[in-house]
Amino acid sequence: MKPLTQYGRLAENHWREFLPRMVAELEAKGLLSQMLREAEVKTALELDTLRRQFVQQGLTPPQAHDQAWEMVRERYILLPPEA
Repeated sequence: MKPLTQYGRLAENHWREFLPRMVAELEAKGLLSQMLREAEVKTALELDTLRRQFVQQGLTPPQAHDQAWEMVRERYILLPPEA
């Protein structure tokens, strides 16, 4: 199995710190790796789509990336903390 990308590692670090119960449940079911890979794939795909749209709208590539990242990061990686 190939190592996680930067998105997967960021998700794992965030989840372990802020969502320990979710991580424990996923680990118990043997699903943590799968969910981290899904998070990184969805993030990368959506980030790429948005970045392309923003460049077409006139943003520079760095501006497009930053704006896309701000929109996508909390959907799959930086999930809200557990109560």
